[in-house]
Amino acid sequence: MTLQDSLAAVRAALDAYVDPYLGESLGATQAVRELRAAGGGFAARVTLGFPVGGYQSELATALTARLAAAGIDAPLTVELESDIHSHAVQRNLRPLGEIKNVVAVASGKGGVGKSTVAVNLALAWAAQGARVGVLDADIYGPSQPLMLGLTGQRPSTSDGKHLRPLMAHGVSAMSIGFLVDADQPMVWRGPMVTQALTQLLSETQWGALDYLVVDMPPGTGDIQLTLAQRVPVAGAVIVTTPQDIALADARKGLKMFEKVSVPVLGIVENMSVHICSQCGHSEHIFGAGGGERMAREYGVRLLGELPLDAHIREEADGGRPTVIAAPDSPRAQAYLSMARRTAGALAARARDRSSVFPKIVIEQT
Repeated sequence: MTLQDSLAAVRAALDAYVDPYLGESLGATQAVRELRAAGGGFAARVTLGFPVGGYQSELATALTARLAAAGIDAPLTVELESDIHSHAVQRNLRPLGEIKNVVAVASGKGGVGKSTVAVNLALAWAAQGARVGVLDADIYGPSQPLMLGLTGQRPSTSDGKHLRPLMAHGVSAMSIGFLVDADQPMVWRGPMVTQALTQLLSETQWGALDYLVVDMPPGTGDIQLTLAQRVPVAGAVIVTTPQDIALADARKGLKMFEKVSVPVLGIVENMSVHICSQCGHSEHIFGAGGGERMAREYGVRLLGELPLDAHIREEADGGRPTVIAAPDSPRAQAYLSMARRTAGALAARARDRSSVFPKIVIEQT
């Protein structure tokens, strides 16, 4: 067999590999950018459309096993890189300047741990190598200042018109909680709330971001409609718990995004299982399989099943969420896997092509 024949056989094997996070083959996404003979084996340069930090070893092992299954007994070196693009948003809207993708984290009701999921999602993406921001869109009950350890801090401004986001654990953050006292209630009507959200988004100097995670308030009201109509959202994540009462409200949230043409990337089942810290016994306190059933029913992905663990609450309350406080723990690994699946689901969607078309201006003469 000639070298060219060997390279062709290796490429065919690699192209056929279906990445578990993308849900597509490397060939379909043209991920194998270069393949060459090297050191008695082969070297492949693979480019994926999501953050790849921490994924090198897992992918190299899987691809080596793929070659072995194809009868190719040769060492493989994988050079892995990330190339994150802007993805298609609602019709008549374009991505926001230097922000490639806005991802909304929502739930149909409160109390399902949506804010904890949102902050750990953002921190996981940052840990995996992405440029990430967090917008706390819950005007009535902002949680992110506490969870990011930024309580009492105030953003600065360089021109009196735009705010600089605060930084925590490598993530940019903006919240109404930075601008008012922690114990001050926001007794505002809907129009004031939507205006506040619009200003927090548009008047913050976010800089270049791969992802802006928007921590949505619960429900399907003014904030959700404003986001869908005025903000270019690349995808939404629905957070629920396994119990039927939470799933019923989560379905309403999912259908709302469908009606306003915001793609749902998938379902995150929070508080899925509790592991006793004393004996190791596992118990599905809120039921089992609810998130999976809902994902199957609506044809979306189940992005993660996250544990019910007292440490997660303690870490978030202490301003160092799980991904930062205990990155090597099983509970943090659940968040990191969920984040990679979410980014993979987004990467598999259509890219934004608006920048390649010229703007058409009609002038009267």
